[in-house]
Amino acid sequence: MTDSTSLPRSLAALQGTVGIWTTTTESLPAGRVGEVAQRLDAMGYRALWIPEAWGREAFSNAQLQLSQSSRITIATGIANIWGRDAVAAVNAARTLNAAFADRFVLGLGVSHAPLVERLRGHHYQTPVTAMRSYLEAMDAATSFSPDHRQPYARVIAALGPKMLEVARQHADGAHPYLVTPEHTARAREVLGPDKFIGVEQAVVLGGSRDEFLERAGAHLEIYTGLDNYRNSWRRLGFGDDDFGRGGSTRLREALVTHGNADAIRQRIDEHFAAGASHVCLQFLGQDLTTPLYDEWAEVANALGLGQ
Repeated sequence: MTDSTSLPRSLAALQGTVGIWTTTTESLPAGRVGEVAQRLDAMGYRALWIPEAWGREAFSNAQLQLSQSSRITIATGIANIWGRDAVAAVNAARTLNAAFADRFVLGLGVSHAPLVERLRGHHYQTPVTAMRSYLEAMDAATSFSPDHRQPYARVIAALGPKMLEVARQHADGAHPYLVTPEHTARAREVLGPDKFIGVEQAVVLGGSRDEFLERAGAHLEIYTGLDNYRNSWRRLGFGDDDFGRGGSTRLREALVTHGNADAIRQRIDEHFAAGASHVCLQFLGQDLTTPLYDEWAEVANALGLGQ
């Protein structure tokens, strides 16, 4: 794990902790979005990671969560760099941290060509170059706001060695998604001892093996069609036979943990042993719209998070 003394306050607070990564905040009316943060906060989870794709804008979504919670950190996993320019991103991050006592973590990512070109109408550029340029523009941004000196934390979505190197040089760490503990160990080797690694881990709590394979396959269906992830999995020893829509059984078992709370605890511990700073769990339910309060609470109680 990371030496937390070298991290910004919002990331140091997450050292050795467990959070939740979920899309379900997208399905609630704006006036009720903060319920998710409130309830996770009460359960003892230390961070709520929220995406930005087809739904809500990342910073306004984060503000809804922050304004209705008191302790939990809200992190974007990830805010799309094509959704706003670098000046807007850095000023938003500083404002949210100033307003909410350093409880916001800015997670940034280059997204994927279909989302960038078809949805947003931009030209998808070389990911590593685009991310490096964006972070450098953030550092060069000026502001006349009283928050312009406010510290903030930023991590980037990073899978391969080149993007992990960008994270090492230009960010406070990385937010790997759909990875194994082996990847976590490789990421720690590239990033060194002082950077933050917030690992996303998909889980299916309970249920039969057939149900697990069905949910894991539904979860992986989109990702198995994206080059960024296939390239990452190739580096972990998977091949084209594993990349059919939904993935092979081997791929599903490697990327999605199935079982009771003890099985989930074991995978969390494997990531920490490999060098993770924080693990955020993505529970795969029957759909993407229903907050899984009962499952989140069951695992939180088993892990002793509220104690």
